[in-house]
Amino acid sequence: MSGNLTESENPFAPPQASPNLANDPYIELGVPKTASADELRKAFRKLAKQYHPDANPGNASAEERFKRASGAFDVVGDPEKRKKFDAGQIDADGRETMRGFGGGPGGAGPGPGHPFGARGAGFGGGRSAQFDGVDIEDILGDMFGGGGRSRGFRQAPPPKGSDVRGKVDISLEDAITGGKKRLAFSDGRTIEVAIPKGASDGQTLRLKGQGMGGPGGAGDALIEISIRPHPIYKVEGENLTMDVPVSVPDAILGGKVTVSTPDGAVALTVAAGSNSGQILRLKGRGMPKAGGKRGDLLARLIVTLPEAMEPELTQFAEDWRAKRPYTPKRK
Repeated sequence: MSGNLTESENPFAPPQASPNLANDPYIELGVPKTASADELRKAFRKLAKQYHPDANPGNASAEERFKRASGAFDVVGDPEKRKKFDAGQIDADGRETMRGFGGGPGGAGPGPGHPFGARGAGFGGGRSAQFDGVDIEDILGDMFGGGGRSRGFRQAPPPKGSDVRGKVDISLEDAITGGKKRLAFSDGRTIEVAIPKGASDGQTLRLKGQGMGGPGGAGDALIEISIRPHPIYKVEGENLTMDVPVSVPDAILGGKVTVSTPDGAVALTVAAGSNSGQILRLKGRGMPKAGGKRGDLLARLIVTLPEAMEPELTQFAEDWRAKRPYTPKRK
């Protein structure tokens, strides 16, 4: 048995549809003349992946097949050239047919529109092998996974490792002052997470190079911040809000009330005749904001009766209601 393949056995030979196969771009691409632009691109992309010389090193038949497919797509893949070819104004090499023997010098070789110049002109020459809607470099990236050798094309960088995700719970005080937390992953690794001042609930921190390893380096760690609910304060933008219980005597006569803040306890002045719902503002006791400043702490007064009612207070209320009844106004 001979070791040489016949034309019909050669997998790199085009389909034997007619003796003039190489002169019909549609047959070269294996599509009907009614093929859409998208069908043409898909057909060329498939052939380029199969016959590109970098996928078939040293195979002259594959290289020639790739050239023919490229030349065919250069003609029918361009809307204007396709119209001219279908109208018989240019041939399969893009040469004008009405000049008699083609547009190339002496009628030999492809015209200036051919993607590789003259037949067998190679793949370098400083030209970008890109056609209408099809990027050869993109095809090569699919073939070699970004790491293959490509003559005349840019090499894609090796892929990085996968990113990993995690979640860290912090207190409201940590969100205000910042700090460091250690986070353990299921693979046994632990990483230190720097919590920025003014961190917000749901914020994601990206830690470069803390993910899974890969040929192009490690991926990143994406850490979501979750702020635990606080028993006293609530976050409203850059401000904090809190309720402050006030006794009836302090509400009527005024006085000083000790309240806690994220920075420690302070004495809050309650004006005489204060009512529930009044807001007292403590400047600079809220969440950090741009420029290094902080928002405010808004203290809402809640006038509160004692748990055990004193007889004197009850008698005072009865006398007051009998002598000076009044109906509170709705605000």
